[in-house]
Amino acid sequence: MREIVLDTETTGLDPASGHRLVEIACLELVNHLPSGRHFQRYLNPDRDMPEDAFAVHGLSAVFLADKPRFSEVAQDLLAFIDGAPLVIHNAEFDMRFLNAELAQAGLQVLEASLAVDTLQMARRKFPGAPASLDALCRRFSIDNSARSLHGALLDAELLAEVYLELIGGRQAGFDLVQAEVMAAAAIAAAAGPARPPRPHVATLEELAAHAAMLDVMKQPLWRM
Repeated sequence: MREIVLDTETTGLDPASGHRLVEIACLELVNHLPSGRHFQRYLNPDRDMPEDAFAVHGLSAVFLADKPRFSEVAQDLLAFIDGAPLVIHNAEFDMRFLNAELAQAGLQVLEASLAVDTLQMARRKFPGAPASLDALCRRFSIDNSARSLHGALLDAELLAEVYLELIGGRQAGFDLVQAEVMAAAAIAAAAGPARPPRPHVATLEELAAHAAMLDVMKQPLWRM
């Protein structure tokens, strides 16, 4: 089972107001676990960087000036996603930006049904509790000490761990391993220590007794 954990950084909150993507990162999961493959690009937004956005991710217009534009990396991004479900925290936000960029590049937008929203998952599982990525890292004892600023790849790595906890994957995997270990131990205990084979050849006395018994029988089958 293949899934893609996706995160973005932007110049603001609304693509309809002219805000753009400045970073996109994808992390591949196979059977809910990171495969080691990822896709990450910084993007030139062709506009200034508002101070409030810079305070979130630390990506300046100067830093982004020589980076590729979204249209230049879009095909590589779509090839990496390859139709897999997208695991996203607050999926509506990222999907809006991603589809706005795809539309501007003249490419087909992604179906909303592809998105698996971990924010909604967390709110259903822990109603009324904080559900930000940082709050979920604290709840699940996931080390996010390197997250002084938002970064799409780091956030995707943290989200992959949070997602595993939300679906119960880590505990389920642990239980499966424990069950296999216990089953192997039970089989070994039932088998017990190896014993040498017991001799089953009749003794001379047993053979003589058998012959004597046959002498008193009428037409015994054993002699026919």
